Amino acid sequence: MNLTNITIKEYLIGKGIPFRESGKELIVKCFFNDCDRDSKGNEAHLYFSIDTGQYDCKKCGEKGNLITLAKYFGDTEPKSRKINTFNTELVEKCHQELPPHIREYLRKRGLTDAVIDAYKLGYGQFYRKSWITIPIKDIYGNYSFFKLRMDPVFGNDKITYPKGAEAQLYDWDNLTKPSISLVICEGELDRLLLLSKNVPTITSTHGAMTFKDEWVEKIRKDNKIYICFDKDDAGRKGSERVAKILESIGCEIHIITLPEEVGEAGDITDYFIKLNGSVDDLFGKYAKPYPEKIDITQFAPMSSTQLLDTLGLTIKYDAENKLATFLCELSAYTESSQFNISYNAPSSTGKSYIPTEIARLFPQDDVMEIAYCSPTAFFHDVGQYDKDKNSYLVDLSHKILIFLDQPHNELLARLRPLLSHDKKEIAIKITDKTQKNGTKTKNILLRGYPSVIFCTAGLRIDEQEATRFLLLSPEVSQDKIQQGISAIIRKEADSESFVSWLEENPDRALLKERIRAIKLENIKEINIVSPEKISERFLNKNKTLKPRHQRDIKRLLSLIKSFAMLNVWWRERDGSTITANKNDVNDAFKLWDKISVSQELNLPPYIYNLYKEVILPAWEAKNNSRNETFEELTGKLGLSRQEVLEKHFAVYGRMLDGHQLRQQILPMLETAGLIVQEQDPNDKRKMMIFPSSLYQLSGEAKNSEIEGEVKNTDQESNEITMEEIDF
Repeated sequence: MNLTNITIKEYLIGKGIPFRESGKELIVKCFFNDCDRDSKGNEAHLYFSIDTGQYDCKKCGEKGNLITLAKYFGDTEPKSRKINTFNTELVEKCHQELPPHIREYLRKRGLTDAVIDAYKLGYGQFYRKSWITIPIKDIYGNYSFFKLRMDPVFGNDKITYPKGAEAQLYDWDNLTKPSISLVICEGELDRLLLLSKNVPTITSTHGAMTFKDEWVEKIRKDNKIYICFDKDDAGRKGSERVAKILESIGCEIHIITLPEEVGEAGDITDYFIKLNGSVDDLFGKYAKPYPEKIDITQFAPMSSTQLLDTLGLTIKYDAENKLATFLCELSAYTESSQFNISYNAPSSTGKSYIPTEIARLFPQDDVMEIAYCSPTAFFHDVGQYDKDKNSYLVDLSHKILIFLDQPHNELLARLRPLLSHDKKEIAIKITDKTQKNGTKTKNILLRGYPSVIFCTAGLRIDEQEATRFLLLSPEVSQDKIQQGISAIIRKEADSESFVSWLEENPDRALLKERIRAIKLENIKEINIVSPEKISERFLNKNKTLKPRHQRDIKRLLSLIKSFAMLNVWWRERDGSTITANKNDVNDAFKLWDKISVSQELNLPPYIYNLYKEVILPAWEAKNNSRNETFEELTGKLGLSRQEVLEKHFAVYGRMLDGHQLRQQILPMLETAGLIVQEQDPNDKRKMMIFPSSLYQLSGEAKNSEIEGEVKNTDQESNEITMEEIDF
């Protein structure tokens, strides 16, 4: 029996099998097993899809399609070798059968009759449906396959091609013709439209991301190349990818960005047909050189104070936090000097506001903000399949990853090798579900180093993650909250006016342009002047060394390099390498001095500040008024958890969750060596809190003091000033 053009309904009728039709299904009494032996009336359990012919018995679980059904009934034919009937005769036959309504459809899309005939556009029946046929030639000029576009009468723009067909240039002949300019577009009909306007054009037959590296060798070096892909994410990425490939041959490159009026995913056809756009505007108004050129004479050397003033337009207070966060995001444009930040603080303190607000200054293509992400979903969603390596490539080079309000740190555990910069390419294996409810291994290839900012309301952080991040927490002072409220009122009272004021601010606009210009400098390496001075200065502040100091020094060096990137045009340069100077070193050490204490203790600043501003003052107030003689007899009094909660409310004006205090905050302070907890001798059910022997540390204490060596604070401040000398 010939099964090529038969439907499941026709097959069942031919076999004399009764069925009941319901919607898009045929329902039959199961003939594989005795599933319907006791069924009554129209009750049956074997269901067939009218569209696909696939069947599924809801009782015994038998599944298959028309082929397996024919095998069951012994109707299979001997297998014959598949003969490829695609040839010049078929191309010509389909072209001759091109109906008038299709030719008119193509004309409305801007194609001329001459182009339609020259490129043999046709019409035919394939896969039981009607298609517009676009014949594709290989590099040798032989017809290779049909690219098929569904007949528009059916209201579907579906496009397909034979399984296993290799991507080709459409068409190769354009590369052999002498031309001043050449357009690379996305889509065969877009290409034919441009040809109808006498614009030499080529395209890949398989989509925006399939342009092959080896095709570049066929392009003339004296050509001026214009890249114009669809206005969507795939088109943008495809344009950048092709432009980077073309850089190798040294030709002049322009990327055309279609206007917003073409709509989301708009293409060249939309530009010409919907907007009645002109060729001159396409290659003039909307074309920009690649790589983009920015006038750097508009910039001047920028100090950290000037930077903070600009950031302060939208972020009040939090000087160290916003400076460190800006440098972290800027470090994404280095080759391997990116560093990571973890914001740990209770909800509503602004931990995600700072990084997201600063990220608005950066090109949005480089920013990935993820509100929630499970440990494996991150790899499933952002990877692109690489057939040659049988893996999904996740390219995070020069990206800024901001994880917002994450409920747990499991994803960080999966990303540890990436966060540590162990290798530029890291292979990861995860399991994935199959269609048959089984599991299979999926290979993930992580490439590049992103700048990662992780925001969580969870205060507890594993030591392995803590050593890979700068630990920051937003300020929660009354002055900051008051200014924040005023800013919110101003914004919400007249949102349009506020946005206009913000975007038109010259300092903010110039900073955004500066960031784009820094990115385009494509700096590969950043050297640092007088490294021995940095070593001496760092070791003087850390008398007793810990293993984590090996990662701390990397973060300090990254801060130095990020400060150098901020003023890249005023730094010594050799090709793609610049050298950070003493100003960058001093600025980085000043910032590090402000944030290093909590890093040393593996504590978020919120926890450390709570210790300084709540626990220490409450403990001192409880013990300072006592008689010295009586204190010698009984010892110092400890704090109860309730007393800590009451003091917290008095200081911050809000209650602290008792469970969080008991389960997260106190264990972290105890691990850091700042407190000890002992049973109340008068009530064994209560735990009392005592500052450890290190309680005398003030907020200005240095890391060396934490190891038990207390120095004179004023003296050390002078030493820091004296260290800011010529390198």
